[in-house]
Amino acid sequence: WGLFVIVLMAPLFGACQTNSKDQILATDKSQVALRAVQTRVFETSDSNKTVRTVIATLQDLGFVVDKADEKLGTVSATKLDGFAMRMTVTVRSRGAKVMAVRASAQYDLVAVSDAKPYQQFFNAMEQAMFLKANKVH
Repeated sequence: WGLFVIVLMAPLFGACQTNSKDQILATDKSQVALRAVQTRVFETSDSNKTVRTVIATLQDLGFVVDKADEKLGTVSATKLDGFAMRMTVTVRSRGAKVMAVRASAQYDLVAVSDAKPYQQFFNAMEQAMFLKANKVH
């Protein structure tokens, strides 16, 4: 009976199998979409000012800065508000007058793919960059 059951069930197991190429393409598409949510560009040539703005923005959003390195353009911060969210932000030059800012968040050691925390961060960052550019305090 065992062999008979296996022979009958084999086509069903084959139907459950997915094409690995399709899985890789889906993963690549989702990674590209996530990277688009995680990244913004700002028209400025001052990486130190951008890193300082990242620090201030994270603090304004309730994060505690764990580590900041202006030379490397990285800032790591943690928010403890009923949960543990860690955000790492990287500032990189993209040409003479543009800085790319990429944020990566983790919630309890799981990567955050939801757009909302990134949108909140970048909305606050854009306002801070605008205020600094126009020297509004």
